[in-house]
Amino acid sequence: MGLSLDGLVSGLDTAALIDALMDVQSIPRALLKTKVDDKGVIITQLQSLNTSLQDLLTQAKKAAAPGALSAYRTTSSSDALTATAASGATPSTTDVVVDRVATAQTLVTAALSAWPDDPPVLTLVDAAGERVEITAASSSPADVARAINAAGAGVAATAVAAGTDASGAPLFRLQLSATETGTAGAFQLFRGDAAAVDAGTAVDVASETGAAVVATAADARLRLWAGTAAEQVVTSSTNTFTGLLPGVDVTVSRASPDPVTISVAVDDDARAKTAGDFVDRIATILKRIDNGSKATVGSSTGDTTTLGVFTGDSTVRALRHALADAVQHPVGGVSPSSIGISIDRYGVLSFDAERFKAAMAEDPAAVEKVFTGLSARVETTTTQYSDRYDGLLTARITGQQSEVSSLEEQIERWDVRLEQRRATLERTYARLETMLSQLQSQSAYLTSQLASLPTTSQGDS
Repeated sequence: MGLSLDGLVSGLDTAALIDALMDVQSIPRALLKTKVDDKGVIITQLQSLNTSLQDLLTQAKKAAAPGALSAYRTTSSSDALTATAASGATPSTTDVVVDRVATAQTLVTAALSAWPDDPPVLTLVDAAGERVEITAASSSPADVARAINAAGAGVAATAVAAGTDASGAPLFRLQLSATETGTAGAFQLFRGDAAAVDAGTAVDVASETGAAVVATAADARLRLWAGTAAEQVVTSSTNTFTGLLPGVDVTVSRASPDPVTISVAVDDDARAKTAGDFVDRIATILKRIDNGSKATVGSSTGDTTTLGVFTGDSTVRALRHALADAVQHPVGGVSPSSIGISIDRYGVLSFDAERFKAAMAEDPAAVEKVFTGLSARVETTTTQYSDRYDGLLTARITGQQSEVSSLEEQIERWDVRLEQRRATLERTYARLETMLSQLQSQSAYLTSQLASLPTTSQGDS
């Protein structure tokens, strides 16, 4: 801070004078700051628009892919079975008999006060004959269960209280369950190491007195065309049969001796929604650009005209034209308006779901050709503008950010310059006050000297 005497001698409000002078000096800096703020708003809006374009690009890629308009609904005549249609499904009706659902093996050991071996050495043998040797830290139920769980052999163990023996000592059982359903999850548990299992001297825990296999590992099973010469049995290690029918997955929840009818039909509403959602996303971007490009004229003389954030931006204007062209120009000589996608004279994009459904009912292949061709053009346009490396809109954002950086550097230089100017003014006014003080002192001295001079009267000679 510079020295400030603030009118101690002159009586002037020097601080206010300096502030007023600095306000004038700061006008260029304020203009630069306003420009930075304005460009910051523009950059934010451009970035948001670019994000919307990238989302549109993702959707356009899906819409341009073969089968983008494939949509089917499934029904089941029983809650014992549910079906889900995916890409590749075809309209069909099939009867299925569910013989059983998939189950996971569960084994319970005999009631024991402590594991018979110390330290306990066990061997798990899976359905493929693979052996996993396990050694527990002690013969306590918790340690044995913990060792089995830590082995990662596809078997979960839990120590369960089983009362007391004749002497009152607590008993326990180990419950062991396969972590996967189906015969592939079947297992055997032996007391002894792998060598003892190979030698046939290891004890099969399930064969001990009091032990039991509570649930046997079993695959889910169903039959197609049951009771006919073409009857076909299908099994699955889980309760889901993937691709049981072309593009159709089936999940069973319980056995059903009565045939369950599965129906697959075209879902017109879902297909129209897929197309409508895509068109609506494009329409939203076009409307956003239009709203951001408007200039609001004052209602009366002298009012300020407010420009939109995209007003005069040639890149955004070109993007708007490119997107509009992509969705309104014919595809293979067929106008998108024939399938319900059209732009009116005001540039508003709309989707007619009923017209789209009618076109799909008449010629679904032709509709899909127009829709995927249109989507491919939208994909090309959005890539051209929103690519993170060389997209036109991306370059526009980068250019604006560079301008802001340049302006901020100018503002920093102005800050230094203004700080130096204020210091100069403070020194100047401080010197002024000092000089005035000195002049006042000299004036007072001269006045006192003059007053002390002898005076002569008219009577003196």
